[in-house]
Amino acid sequence: MADHKGPDTHHVLPDPEGGWDVKRGGAERASRHFDTKQDAVDYAREVSRNQGTELRIHNRDGQIGQSDSHGNDPRKIPG
Repeated sequence: MADHKGPDTHHVLPDPEGGWDVKRGGAERASRHFDTKQDAVDYAREVSRNQGTELRIHNRDGQIGQSDSHGNDPRKIPG
C-alpha cells in the first residue's frame, strides 16, 4: 500500500490559523490556501485529476473524511 502522505497524493487540510490548505503529499508548505473548504476541494480535485493523484479530503479534526482516486487506484475492483 502506498504511503498516504507520499507525492502521489494531494490533501485538503484545515489550517490551524483558519481556512483550508491544499498540499501535495509530503510537502511542508501548502500550494494554495482558501477561506472555505469547498473552494479548496474544488481546486484540489482539478489539480488531482490533472496530475493523476489520490485526493484526501480531511475533516476539521484532521481525520480523512473522503478520498477520491484520480490516479492509480490501489483497490482492484472490477467495474
